[in-house]
Amino acid sequence: MNNQKQQKPTLSGQRFKTRKRDEKERFDPTQFQDCIIQGLTETGTDLEAVAKFLDASGAKLDYRRYAETLFDILVAGGMLAPGGTLADDMMRTDVCVFAAQEDLETMQAFAQVFNKLIRRYKYLEKGFEDEVKKLLLFLKGFSESERNKLAMLTGVLLANGTLNASILNSLYNENLVKEGVSAAFAVKLFKSWINEKDINAVAASLRKVSMDNRLMELFPANKQSVEHFTKYFTEAGLKELSEYVRNQQTIGARKELQKELQEQMSRGDPFKDIILYVKEEMKKNNIPEPIVIGIIWSSVMSTVEWNKKEELVAEQAIKHLKQYSPLLAAFTTQGQSELTLLLKIQEYCYDNIHFMKAFQKIVVLFYKAEVLSEEPILKWYKDAHVAKGKSVFLEQMKKFVEWLKNAEEESESEAEEGD
Repeated sequence: MNNQKQQKPTLSGQRFKTRKRDEKERFDPTQFQDCIIQGLTETGTDLEAVAKFLDASGAKLDYRRYAETLFDILVAGGMLAPGGTLADDMMRTDVCVFAAQEDLETMQAFAQVFNKLIRRYKYLEKGFEDEVKKLLLFLKGFSESERNKLAMLTGVLLANGTLNASILNSLYNENLVKEGVSAAFAVKLFKSWINEKDINAVAASLRKVSMDNRLMELFPANKQSVEHFTKYFTEAGLKELSEYVRNQQTIGARKELQKELQEQMSRGDPFKDIILYVKEEMKKNNIPEPIVIGIIWSSVMSTVEWNKKEELVAEQAIKHLKQYSPLLAAFTTQGQSELTLLLKIQEYCYDNIHFMKAFQKIVVLFYKAEVLSEEPILKWYKDAHVAKGKSVFLEQMKKFVEWLKNAEEESESEAEEGD
């Protein structure tokens, strides 16, 4: 009987085959930096050669793992320490954004380098976005010239879609805002962005990431006014951006006005209080009367549940609008306001099929209540109407318009006889 223990098999001496794709060398950040800087030194400032070098190096170096180091080098010339300074004992290169010439053409050329690199290695997209967010937080650690170059580059990259406008969130950092760094950086950034595209494209990008209403946050709280923003950016040569923000603010104020109006109406607040509130908002937000009458009309029409039967809705509308006539009359003191109201009524009656036969009755009611006067009604009838339901509404108004014309002629002849 064999009492010896059976020996267990061992794996010593066995070799496993590895696939070629798994043989990529591993670098620590310092070695990775040295390889990139050496390659950039050899290419020199020829950015075409730089792009080719970066393209080829991605097959040998671990871009995915060392994306931050790669982008630090391409922007600042070496690995950045917290706060944005370059470590003294580290290798650095002058083939980078911060060492380049401070002009838009050079930054456009660098933008192409980043664009090609990220198109070739799609996985770098997120890393690059994170890098730019970090660089924006480090702005105070850079010189004014370096900030200007980064701003121009960022503007170009936002324009060509390499970057998403959400990166601008970093500019709302309290310290950057307080020291005026964010606003100064934004000037250069928006100039290069608008130069590549136009204000409409910029606005669309901002809207997509809900940044369109936040631009005033580039200034401290005590300076967050349309007036300050407009003055600052207009003097910096960005009048179109100033106008855009002013319009955005006005749109926001109009929405707020409509919301508050509807609440006041549903509470049954006295008209004198509502009129006072609306006039204060008009003055504060510089909202013209023709815009206000449109808001009031929409608010008045949205406060009631309308009857679905055509024969009953006209009677319901007249009763409702008669009640609100004093409110509407307070904001039709200009001919343009009256014309705007007529067009709003026309569009509403066309868009809400049950109101098609009520148009003339509403206009006559407003004429009798002195919300509308004959001149704007005649102008609307002659050439100021819109296409919506035109033939139906003109036919409805025919007799009333004839009566208005005759009444006007009679009053003119009476005036002549009196003279």
